[in-house]
Amino acid sequence: MSMVETTPEKTAKPRRRRKEARPQEIIAAGLAEFAERGFAATRLEDVAARAGIVKGTIYRYFDSKETLFEAALSSGIGPAFEALPEIVADYDGSTFDLIRLLISRLYETLFIPEVELLARIIISEGHRFPAVAELYYRLLVGKGRDILRRIIERGLARGELLPSPLSATPEVLIGPVVMAIVWNTIFDRLDPIEPRRFLEAHLDLLEKALGRNG
Repeated sequence: MSMVETTPEKTAKPRRRRKEARPQEIIAAGLAEFAERGFAATRLEDVAARAGIVKGTIYRYFDSKETLFEAALSSGIGPAFEALPEIVADYDGSTFDLIRLLISRLYETLFIPEVELLARIIISEGHRFPAVAELYYRLLVGKGRDILRRIIERGLARGELLPSPLSATPEVLIGPVVMAIVWNTIFDRLDPIEPRRFLEAHLDLLEKALGRNG
Protein backbone atom coordinates (compact mmCIF):
# COMPACT_ATOMS: atom_id res chain seq x y z
CA MET A 1 0.00 0.00 0.00
CA SER A 2 2.76 2.40 0.88
CA MET A 3 4.44 1.77 -2.47
CA VAL A 4 1.26 2.73 -4.31
CA GLU A 5 1.02 5.97 -2.33
CA THR A 6 4.63 7.08 -2.73
CA THR A 7 5.16 6.26 -6.40
CA PRO A 8 3.04 9.19 -7.75
CA GLU A 9 4.96 11.61 -5.51
CA LYS A 10 8.28 10.40 -6.87
CA THR A 11 7.17 10.83 -10.46
CA ALA A 12 5.34 14.12 -9.90
CA LYS A 13 8.39 16.08 -8.76
CA PRO A 14 10.41 15.65 -11.98
CA ARG A 15 7.32 16.51 -14.00
CA ARG A 16 6.76 19.63 -11.93
CA ARG A 17 10.39 20.68 -12.31
CA ARG A 18 10.15 20.03 -16.05
CA LYS A 19 7.06 22.23 -16.34
CA GLU A 20 8.69 25.05 -14.37
CA ALA A 21 11.78 24.87 -16.57
CA ARG A 22 9.84 24.81 -19.83
CA PRO A 23 9.68 28.60 -20.49
CA GLN A 24 13.47 28.82 -20.26
CA GLU A 25 13.82 25.78 -22.51
CA ILE A 26 11.58 27.46 -25.10
CA ILE A 27 13.60 30.67 -24.83
CA ALA A 28 16.83 28.73 -25.35
CA ALA A 29 15.36 27.01 -28.40
CA GLY A 30 14.12 30.36 -29.68
CA LEU A 31 17.57 31.90 -29.27
CA ALA A 32 19.10 29.08 -31.27
CA GLU A 33 16.53 29.42 -34.05
CA PHE A 34 16.77 33.23 -34.19
CA ALA A 35 20.56 32.98 -34.34
CA GLU A 36 20.46 30.38 -37.09
CA ARG A 37 17.63 31.69 -39.25
CA GLY A 38 17.09 35.35 -38.33
CA PHE A 39 13.82 36.78 -37.08
CA ALA A 40 11.81 36.69 -40.31
CA ALA A 41 12.62 33.08 -41.19
CA THR A 42 12.17 31.65 -37.70
CA ARG A 43 8.96 29.65 -37.31
CA LEU A 44 7.44 28.70 -33.99
CA GLU A 45 7.03 25.12 -35.17
CA ASP A 46 10.81 24.94 -35.61
CA VAL A 47 11.29 26.38 -32.12
CA ALA A 48 8.90 23.75 -30.78
CA ALA A 49 10.73 20.95 -32.58
CA ARG A 50 14.06 22.11 -31.18
CA ALA A 51 12.59 22.27 -27.68
CA GLY A 52 11.02 18.83 -28.05
CA ILE A 53 7.44 20.03 -27.61
CA VAL A 54 4.39 20.63 -29.78
CA LYS A 55 3.80 24.11 -31.17
CA GLY A 56 0.71 24.65 -29.03
CA THR A 57 2.80 24.42 -25.87
CA ILE A 58 4.65 27.60 -26.84
CA TYR A 59 1.39 29.57 -26.73
CA ARG A 60 0.93 28.68 -23.08
CA TYR A 61 3.89 30.94 -22.34
CA PHE A 62 4.35 33.24 -25.36
CA ASP A 63 1.50 34.52 -27.50
CA SER A 64 3.62 35.35 -30.57
CA LYS A 65 7.07 35.18 -32.10
CA GLU A 66 7.60 38.80 -31.03
CA THR A 67 6.97 38.05 -27.35
CA LEU A 68 9.35 35.09 -27.55
CA PHE A 69 11.99 37.35 -29.09
CA GLU A 70 11.42 39.88 -26.29
CA ALA A 71 11.89 37.12 -23.71
CA ALA A 72 15.10 36.06 -25.45
CA LEU A 73 16.39 39.63 -25.35
CA SER A 74 15.40 40.04 -21.71
CA SER A 75 17.10 36.82 -20.68
CA GLY A 76 20.35 37.94 -22.30
CA ILE A 77 20.32 41.63 -21.45
CA GLY A 78 18.12 42.07 -18.39
CA PRO A 79 20.34 40.58 -15.67
CA ALA A 80 23.30 42.76 -16.64
CA PHE A 81 21.35 46.03 -16.49
CA GLU A 82 18.74 45.55 -13.77
CA ALA A 83 21.11 46.57 -10.97
CA LEU A 84 22.76 49.52 -12.75
CA PRO A 85 20.42 52.34 -11.60
CA GLU A 86 20.99 51.37 -7.97
CA ILE A 87 24.74 51.03 -8.54
CA VAL A 88 24.86 54.52 -10.07
CA ALA A 89 22.86 56.02 -7.20
CA ASP A 90 25.08 54.47 -4.50
CA TYR A 91 28.48 54.70 -6.21
CA ASP A 92 31.16 56.50 -4.16
CA GLY A 93 34.04 56.38 -6.63
CA SER A 94 34.98 58.78 -9.39
CA THR A 95 32.63 59.50 -12.25
CA PHE A 96 35.03 58.21 -14.86
CA ASP A 97 35.35 54.93 -12.97
CA LEU A 98 31.56 54.76 -13.05
CA ILE A 99 31.59 55.39 -16.81
CA ARG A 100 34.21 52.66 -17.13
CA LEU A 101 31.94 50.30 -15.20
CA LEU A 102 28.93 51.04 -17.42
CA ILE A 103 30.81 50.77 -20.72
CA SER A 104 32.54 47.58 -19.58
CA ARG A 105 29.18 46.08 -18.60
CA LEU A 106 27.85 47.04 -22.03
CA TYR A 107 30.66 45.19 -23.80
CA GLU A 108 30.37 42.16 -21.51
CA THR A 109 26.66 41.93 -22.29
CA LEU A 110 26.58 42.72 -26.00
CA PHE A 111 29.41 40.37 -26.89
CA ILE A 112 27.88 37.33 -25.23
CA PRO A 113 27.51 35.19 -28.39
CA GLU A 114 23.73 34.83 -28.16
CA VAL A 115 23.18 38.53 -27.43
CA GLU A 116 25.56 39.59 -30.20
CA LEU A 117 23.62 37.44 -32.65
CA LEU A 118 20.36 39.09 -31.54
CA ALA A 119 21.96 42.51 -32.08
CA ARG A 120 22.93 41.44 -35.59
CA ILE A 121 19.31 40.49 -36.23
CA ILE A 122 18.23 43.99 -35.16
CA ILE A 123 20.79 45.55 -37.50
CA SER A 124 19.85 43.41 -40.48
CA GLU A 125 16.08 43.10 -39.97
CA GLY A 126 15.03 45.94 -37.67
CA HIS A 127 13.94 48.16 -40.56
CA ARG A 128 11.45 45.48 -41.65
CA PHE A 129 10.18 44.78 -38.15
CA PRO A 130 9.87 48.10 -36.28
CA ALA A 131 8.31 46.42 -33.24
CA VAL A 132 11.39 44.23 -32.82
CA ALA A 133 13.72 47.23 -33.12
CA GLU A 134 11.58 49.06 -30.57
CA LEU A 135 11.99 46.16 -28.14
CA TYR A 136 15.77 46.33 -28.45
CA TYR A 137 15.71 50.08 -27.95
CA ARG A 138 13.47 49.84 -24.89
CA LEU A 139 15.36 47.00 -23.22
CA LEU A 140 18.90 48.18 -23.90
CA VAL A 141 19.59 51.35 -25.85
CA GLY A 142 17.16 53.67 -24.10
CA LYS A 143 18.05 52.42 -20.62
CA GLY A 144 21.78 52.59 -21.29
CA ARG A 145 21.55 56.12 -22.65
CA ASP A 146 19.48 57.37 -19.70
CA ILE A 147 21.89 55.83 -17.19
CA LEU A 148 24.88 57.32 -19.00
CA ARG A 149 23.22 60.75 -19.05
CA ARG A 150 22.76 60.60 -15.27
CA ILE A 151 26.39 59.63 -14.83
CA ILE A 152 27.55 62.58 -16.93
CA GLU A 153 25.33 64.98 -14.97
CA ARG A 154 26.89 63.59 -11.79
CA GLY A 155 30.39 64.20 -13.13
CA LEU A 156 29.61 67.77 -14.16
CA ALA A 157 28.02 68.54 -10.79
CA ARG A 158 31.06 67.17 -8.94
CA GLY A 159 33.51 69.03 -11.17
CA GLU A 160 35.05 65.77 -12.39
CA LEU A 161 34.07 66.27 -16.02
CA LEU A 162 34.41 69.40 -18.10
CA PRO A 163 31.42 70.69 -20.09
CA SER A 164 31.63 69.83 -23.78
CA PRO A 165 29.35 69.01 -26.72
CA LEU A 166 30.32 65.37 -26.25
CA SER A 167 29.18 65.28 -22.63
CA ALA A 168 25.73 66.44 -23.78
CA THR A 169 25.42 63.66 -26.36
CA PRO A 170 25.47 60.22 -24.69
CA GLU A 171 24.77 58.51 -28.02
CA VAL A 172 28.28 59.47 -29.11
CA LEU A 173 29.75 58.02 -25.93
CA ILE A 174 28.35 54.56 -26.68
CA GLY A 175 28.89 54.88 -30.43
CA PRO A 176 32.08 52.77 -30.58
CA VAL A 177 30.40 49.65 -29.19
CA VAL A 178 27.60 49.99 -31.74
CA MET A 179 30.22 50.42 -34.45
CA ALA A 180 32.01 47.26 -33.23
CA ILE A 181 28.82 45.21 -33.51
CA VAL A 182 28.06 46.57 -36.98
CA TRP A 183 31.66 45.92 -38.05
CA ASN A 184 31.54 42.31 -36.86
CA THR A 185 28.16 41.82 -38.50
CA ILE A 186 29.64 42.77 -41.88
CA PHE A 187 33.32 41.85 -41.63
CA ASP A 188 33.42 39.08 -39.03
CA ARG A 189 34.91 36.54 -41.44
CA LEU A 190 37.45 38.97 -42.86
CA ASP A 191 38.70 41.16 -40.03
CA PRO A 192 36.77 40.73 -36.76
CA ILE A 193 37.08 43.20 -33.90
CA GLU A 194 38.34 41.72 -30.64
CA PRO A 195 36.02 43.18 -27.97
CA ARG A 196 38.51 43.40 -25.08
CA ARG A 197 41.09 45.42 -27.02
CA PHE A 198 38.38 47.58 -28.54
CA LEU A 199 36.96 48.26 -25.07
CA GLU A 200 40.32 49.54 -23.81
CA ALA A 201 40.64 51.84 -26.82
CA HIS A 202 37.05 53.02 -26.29
CA LEU A 203 37.70 53.88 -22.63
CA ASP A 204 40.94 55.68 -23.49
CA LEU A 205 39.11 57.73 -26.10
CA LEU A 206 36.37 58.65 -23.63
CA GLU A 207 38.82 59.72 -20.94
CA LYS A 208 40.52 62.12 -23.33
CA ALA A 209 37.35 63.36 -25.02
CA LEU A 210 35.45 64.05 -21.80
CA GLY A 211 38.25 66.17 -20.42
CA ARG A 212 38.63 64.24 -17.19
CA ASN A 213 39.26 66.85 -14.50
CA GLY A 214 41.72 65.60 -11.89
